[in-house]
Amino acid sequence: MLSGGVGGAKLVLGLEQALKPGQLSVIANTGDDFEHLGYTICPDIDTLLYTLSGEVNPATGWGRRDESWQFMAALEALGGPTWFRLGDRDLATHAYRTSLLQRGSSLSQVTDSLRQSMHISTPVLPMSDEPVHTTIHSDAGDLPFQDYFVRRQAEPVVREISYGNCSTAAPTEGALSALRSDALAGIIISPSNPWLSIAPILSLTELQSTILNTTAPVVAVSPIIGGRAVKGPTAKIMSELGIPVDATGIAAYYRDIIDGLVIDTQDAAHKAEIEKMGVKVTSTNTLMNDLADKVHLAEVVIRFCDQIATANYS
Repeated sequence: MLSGGVGGAKLVLGLEQALKPGQLSVIANTGDDFEHLGYTICPDIDTLLYTLSGEVNPATGWGRRDESWQFMAALEALGGPTWFRLGDRDLATHAYRTSLLQRGSSLSQVTDSLRQSMHISTPVLPMSDEPVHTTIHSDAGDLPFQDYFVRRQAEPVVREISYGNCSTAAPTEGALSALRSDALAGIIISPSNPWLSIAPILSLTELQSTILNTTAPVVAVSPIIGGRAVKGPTAKIMSELGIPVDATGIAAYYRDIIDGLVIDTQDAAHKAEIEKMGVKVTSTNTLMNDLADKVHLAEVVIRFCDQIATANYS
């Protein structure tokens, strides 16, 4: 599975429940990663780790549960930057990661160490061990991702998005091995923001070409339900880029790389139009409010992959 943060992590949790141990690997977006207060922050990786370990804050879908904020209060009293909130428990993750990176470990090695410490069985694989920086080109200028997304609350109008260093950054061996495995039964693109969370992964040439050349089915889950995004600025970005804010817009964006698209039942009327693009479609409830919803969607996606692989789709 290719995944960003909150939305992707929900489906990853469902897939982990629906599959047997060892059947799932997750390739995580690192285009959001940045340096802040001397620490290396990896938001999507951490959301995946916290979700799979049961440590995620259930109220937000990101950060750690039972968090305290003494560090931020002390930083504010000193006049330091507080626009990016780091809880005390969350800060431990960033401090430990940064110390290991400074001692020569790769991001893959550090992420796997964190995964094992949190007793997570599913591999969480960074897309690259090298920095790939998502930049938002907007009416407010060129903005680093976190400046746009957190500091400015995604308010600037998006004109274009680029992924710095994508032409030279190499995919991790773990990510490539997962995609090239003889046992690969399907590649799932999570209902994360296509432009902010999935495109950075696909911007890596070798990784994209591996997906394009795979014989396994590639299935995406639409992040748009009834013309709206479940969370975040997906619909806003689509509108600003001149893309229809519905399932057809998602299908058109992914059409060259996917075999199938899972859409919500609210969007079933778009099925015929999407299938004219050469993309197979199935519809179900894609809103994941609880674990049962997550597992249900995971089972639908798995079954859809199997149907496409065995040419039983109808």
